[in-house]
Amino acid sequence: MLSLFARIFVVTFCLCHLPITEQQYTPDWASLDSRPLPAWYDESKIGIFIHWGVFSVPSIGSEWMWWQWKGNSPSANIVAFMNKTYPADWTYADFAEQFRAEFYNPDEWADILAASGAKYVVLTSKHHEGFTLWPSKYSFNWNAMDVGPKRDLLGDLANSIRARTNITFGLYHSMFEWFHPLYLEDKQSGFKTQLFPNMKTLPELFEIVQRYKPSVIWSDGDWEAPDTYWNSTQFLAWLYNESPVKDTVVVNDRWGSGVPCHHGGYYTCSDHYNPGHLVTHKWENCFTIDKNSWGFIRTSGVNDYRSIQEILMEIVTTVSTGGNVLINIGPTSYGKIAPIFEERLRQMGSWLKVNGEAIYSSVPWKYQNDTINSNVWYTASKDGQSVYACLLVWPNSTSEISLGAPVSSASTTVSLLGSSGGPLKWRSGGASGGIVIDVSSVKIYSLASDWTWVFKLQNITPKKTTRKFKFHGKQYE
Repeated sequence: MLSLFARIFVVTFCLCHLPITEQQYTPDWASLDSRPLPAWYDESKIGIFIHWGVFSVPSIGSEWMWWQWKGNSPSANIVAFMNKTYPADWTYADFAEQFRAEFYNPDEWADILAASGAKYVVLTSKHHEGFTLWPSKYSFNWNAMDVGPKRDLLGDLANSIRARTNITFGLYHSMFEWFHPLYLEDKQSGFKTQLFPNMKTLPELFEIVQRYKPSVIWSDGDWEAPDTYWNSTQFLAWLYNESPVKDTVVVNDRWGSGVPCHHGGYYTCSDHYNPGHLVTHKWENCFTIDKNSWGFIRTSGVNDYRSIQEILMEIVTTVSTGGNVLINIGPTSYGKIAPIFEERLRQMGSWLKVNGEAIYSSVPWKYQNDTINSNVWYTASKDGQSVYACLLVWPNSTSEISLGAPVSSASTTVSLLGSSGGPLKWRSGGASGGIVIDVSSVKIYSLASDWTWVFKLQNITPKKTTRKFKFHGKQYE
């Protein structure tokens, strides 16, 4: 049973957030899912995820270090490390004092993010540990203003992003917290009580939306309980109808067990989700540059990080099949973006400067992967005038590149983005269609791009197929 104080709080809280005008969207999935996704999100294609928190201090194992240490099935390696390195009475909360962010310069972060070519950023406002990067009044003495950095880390970055870049600012927020007493009490009841969402999760969500006005709410930590426990649809109805970001905000699909990949603004389905085929509902591939962790890990070696070639492969295959990418970095506890993350982001930015027209605001083509060349993935311009063939691997033993999906015409032209050599020679692939591009004149060392090359094809049609699909309301046949 709720205490008298809790009952008063819940009633007061709900009354304070009742819409003051007639709702456009009602708190049910049929209504919420009917909301069109704001166009800026699909056009952006590239986002940066930032995992930062108290877990950045121990920086071992992963951002789940606390659970790996004190959870239901502790990691023997983590337990041994803690026993060897810290006093017997050390607690996870003791790490917060060491989370000082003494070299944190949000202007520097903003400049690095701008150089990456990303169009939006999603910062962890609070991970499963419960520590908030903003001075939340619902997280007393477990936030970045009360302990550790003694500053509003979230607000400082939001201000720098908005002042120095055109990047859209968004926030990740964990619905649950591993060891919060109210959550554990609700869990013990089989989630028949709602102490935690009413006293913690929902107040925090309202707080960050009203204070920081993020255009992305990236929800997580929902999977143990149904959306009815989290009151997810009620929050989303308020977000879409009454919030200060109601016209621009986008949300993902992690709002309760059974909800991912079925409801929400765009689908994430699972971490590192990249199905390799067209998904007609808007989706996002969130993946890490450090292959083993979302947070910064001190023990990672060079082979633990994705190469720029691997990152570009994720971008091309994801955008080709209708998705966005959200590429994760993990800053250090002292507030620096590690050089290897910065290098990858700047490399990506240099590639996008040359090849961005094949990525930003693009749409899927009739074919995503070429019919005979598995190293080629396609995108198209919105007006249908240009098709982009993205080549992941340059052939070593030939001066020709064969494509099976395009059908040429007398006015077909082929050019290579980043090349100053003008249109390339090509010939028809034969009666069955396709084209063969002559690249004998291309000097790879002189190209503006060192990885993943993009051929711009104009005045072509796709090879005939019986496949039909819709993407964002447009019919493809």
